[in-house]
Amino acid sequence: MITSTRRVSADKPEVQIAFSLDETSELKDAEDPLPSFPDLEQRLQPVLPCRSLKESIEVYKDHCKMANEFNQVKHEIARLEDRKKELMAELLEDEEASMEFARLEEEYKILTEENQNLITVHSERAQQLETLRVVSQKRQGSS
Repeated sequence: MITSTRRVSADKPEVQIAFSLDETSELKDAEDPLPSFPDLEQRLQPVLPCRSLKESIEVYKDHCKMANEFNQVKHEIARLEDRKKELMAELLEDEEASMEFARLEEEYKILTEENQNLITVHSERAQQLETLRVVSQKRQGSS
């Protein structure tokens, strides 16, 4: 292990930096196959770590973790956008069905009114016909 201690200025405390060139388990982890992020823009790709610096490996691991989270969020957004499209299509269908229902309701109202008018006219004509029969029978009976 290499250790270096320096004082930046007289009024600041000493800064100590330590690193090792020996292979530790963390360094071995960094030699495992590196994760790939093909969906990630080139500028967002994790930069390979300096395998001799523990901090570099930690930063790289954090970056890989964030890249994985970013990919998950991207896929979730895509899934939610697809669901939104499905819901919008359903909403459009519902609105069309609602408009058709309103049209049919209006047509039913008009036909019901027309039916009532026809029933009234039929009743009136039947009454007139009955009156004419009575008058006709009286004429035939009196002649």
